[in-house]
Amino acid sequence: MRTRAIKPIQTAKNVENVLSSTDEEQQPLSPVARMFHEPDSDVYIIIVIGFQTKINPEVMRAHFENTFLKHPRFSSLQVPDEKYGGQLKWVRTEVDLDNHVKFPTIDPNMDFPDMYLEDYVSNLSKTKISVSIPMWDLHLLNIKTSNAESVGILRVHHSIGDGTSLLSLFMSFTRKASDPDAFPTLPISKKQTPCSSSGGLLQHFIKLFSVLLIYWNTLVDVVMLLITIFFLDDTKTPLKGPLGVGSTPRRIVHRTVSLEDVKLVKNAMNATVNDVMVGVTQAALSRYLNRKYGKNKKDGGVAEGNSNLPKNIRLRATSVVNLRPYLGNESVAEKKKSSSNVRLGNLIGYALFPFTIALREDALDYVRSAKATGKRKKASLEALCTYLVANFLIKFFNAKLARFPTQTTLYFSNVPGPQEEITFYGHQVAYIAPTCFGLPNALMIHVVSYAKKMNIILSVDEEIVPDPHQLCDDLEESLKLIKDAVIYKGLVDCPVY
Repeated sequence: MRTRAIKPIQTAKNVENVLSSTDEEQQPLSPVARMFHEPDSDVYIIIVIGFQTKINPEVMRAHFENTFLKHPRFSSLQVPDEKYGGQLKWVRTEVDLDNHVKFPTIDPNMDFPDMYLEDYVSNLSKTKISVSIPMWDLHLLNIKTSNAESVGILRVHHSIGDGTSLLSLFMSFTRKASDPDAFPTLPISKKQTPCSSSGGLLQHFIKLFSVLLIYWNTLVDVVMLLITIFFLDDTKTPLKGPLGVGSTPRRIVHRTVSLEDVKLVKNAMNATVNDVMVGVTQAALSRYLNRKYGKNKKDGGVAEGNSNLPKNIRLRATSVVNLRPYLGNESVAEKKKSSSNVRLGNLIGYALFPFTIALREDALDYVRSAKATGKRKKASLEALCTYLVANFLIKFFNAKLARFPTQTTLYFSNVPGPQEEITFYGHQVAYIAPTCFGLPNALMIHVVSYAKKMNIILSVDEEIVPDPHQLCDDLEESLKLIKDAVIYKGLVDCPVY
């Protein structure tokens, strides 16, 4: 049975009809949303969701009509406004689900379903969604892979919203697997307890020093960012892509590791989950690059334990930072009564995060360096400054001036997900794997937690990173080595913070 299309606020058969909508319905795109339409920043978000049961396509279509399509951004076109020099604006329209929901016929007895899924997702990165319809689509694949019984793929243009806002919208339509009437629990950001005002002169001095430290760190970070944009490039390594790499197709793979292992290291070292995952990534990239450089040596430098890495490698990640507070359980329950209450948009900044590339005798040194750098970055307003400067440049000058930096080697993002297993429209979720394509780097690493799992997603240009599964192996092995080092040193008895 075909589901009926959403009844729009304003029907639009073509651009001319769209332009006749009332001004109240024609809000301009935000400056950051406009930036995502620039040639070097034409970015799409892809969310691959594995399910533990076969997909019922009619159920999915019906629920999408009554949930996602109720949100204005999923039922709006992005139309040039000639009154303002062609600046794009949102205009509500009628949505034909046949243009957005795809349910391809798949041979259930194929030999390599995992590779079929990889190729399918990769092919999505080779195409764009027409601006004549709302810029999203959903692909439902009843294909059994090694990790799921079926797979859904949601592709959304980044102008609609950033990862956190889309995750919030997605979570509004999920329920706990253990309780179909309960919303899932999301991690709550821990707020620092303000210092007591009765601490005397010493307490006031500490406060003043902390404020000055934040301003100083911010100044240093902004100056370093400007130096980077103008002439400071990362070292040319086998992971560094050339200019224009943002427009190339991507191979998207993921690997699931134990969240309990990550938390074991986190608690033992009094660190954060992000510290641990950055440390694991540093270790994995060091292993990967050492192997690559070793293969170029004629003396067999690829042997285990040999250091083939050049000295003083400069390798940095553009770390994407969401500037909105992360939703806690109470606010989820309150906001998710209606999907239209979830505010989409792009409230993101970024920070340049230096990675340590070296072979360490003590695997815990990777986490220690990540922890030290992370602590330093937390005492800085770098991400907020990049957001404000980008908005200023786009609003008053040109969106091309606010492009993401091309001088770094990779993009890195870590997003906490639901703390227990969930269902999406009655389908129990096996894993969640969000990532992007269109950013000007050959390598993107996204990390997202789900229940007791940690999913690491790679989005790579195969011309630069032809063996992403090997990099996944290095990530998995690096976490194991760091965990084993914690156990060997007897740090597992440290108290949980």
